[in-house]
Amino acid sequence: MVSETNYDTIFGRMAVDQGLCTDEELRRSLKELESRREVNPIMLKDLMVEFGYITETQADRLKSSIRETKAAVHQIPGYKILGKLGAGAMAVVYKAKQLSLDRTVAIKVLPKRFSENPEYVERFYKEGQAAAKLNHNNIVQAFDVGEAGGYHYFVMEYVEGKTLHDDLSAGKIFSEEEALDIIIQVAHALAHAHARGLIHRDVKPKNIMIDTAGVVKLADMGLARATTDVEAARMEAGKAYGTPYYIAPEQIRGKIDIDGRADIYGLGATLYHLVTGRVPYMADDPEEVMRKHLRNQLIPPDHINTSLSAGVSEVVEVMMAKRREDRYNTVNELLEDLDALADGQPPLRAHKRFDISELEELEEGASVDIVEEKVHRGESVARYQIAIIVLSAVAVVSLLGVLILILSFLKSR
Repeated sequence: MVSETNYDTIFGRMAVDQGLCTDEELRRSLKELESRREVNPIMLKDLMVEFGYITETQADRLKSSIRETKAAVHQIPGYKILGKLGAGAMAVVYKAKQLSLDRTVAIKVLPKRFSENPEYVERFYKEGQAAAKLNHNNIVQAFDVGEAGGYHYFVMEYVEGKTLHDDLSAGKIFSEEEALDIIIQVAHALAHAHARGLIHRDVKPKNIMIDTAGVVKLADMGLARATTDVEAARMEAGKAYGTPYYIAPEQIRGKIDIDGRADIYGLGATLYHLVTGRVPYMADDPEEVMRKHLRNQLIPPDHINTSLSAGVSEVVEVMMAKRREDRYNTVNELLEDLDALADGQPPLRAHKRFDISELEELEEGASVDIVEEKVHRGESVARYQIAIIVLSAVAVVSLLGVLILILSFLKSR
């Protein structure tokens, strides 16, 4: 779904997505590859083996997977393959021409080793079926799903552009205005999906694309699930589906009643990453990242990027509240605050949420420092008003006390 990509890039992306190496290790390898290219040309896979990032066996397996899908995609009737586009943990994506309609499309092909696993095949078809239920300008459109030569494929809208992950990996930090424009478009896509009973469950920068006209597209419905699909929910009970850096606490806990608020959390984590240049919680391994989502207090984004408004920080913190009851109830509620921020107005719903959460913190004996910090950041005008009322009451009571003492003294004389 992006511009055509060479073999080394495909290989590198698959290595990262399959957890064989880290983003940082891939970046180091690509940098070294570029420096050696003129003097001593070498394949990325060989360089990564040389550095010890992957083993020979892992490299050969990835190479075979790419070669297999290349052969398989040419067997799909009615399409002419134009080149490779990208790869993920479970599939390779190709650019193709749909001959009957003379249009360019993207075809995702499930490698042989996944095609032999019923669970992966079922998830693959569910992705196509979920996407087919949606028709929105900000969602990558599904066209067809099928099987040819023992390989399963999924045909979708071709989007010429890039993912947010591409920009973030290059070190870009988005301005507040640009980030809000992107997140508002994704929020409209989610509102459309939620209205049709579907939750995405894997909102993250890799699944958000921007085409050459600046239109944002939400992609990859691979983890999407109908809110009414009780059987699927029970089968997934106790399993953490999602991506560690952006996953909602209730997904980590494997709750069966996941709803649209999980997508709001993932979108909040994505917004956090866009405006700060870093994910909300960092750790050396995925399990520790998920523990932090459950336990650690979020560092407000405007504490990292001081050019951000207090309003956008408020919105992110409500989106990423650990208890889903403390988040926006619906994406439409969230959109009210996002639109307000885009218009230079305060996020009134976030203000209200902060008022409630602060009162609960005080009732539960939470640290006064936390509450005072939020007041000093201007996140709750109502707290100032309450403080003034309390101080005024104290002053009145004190004055009455003094008057009573004076009167008692005069009477005793």
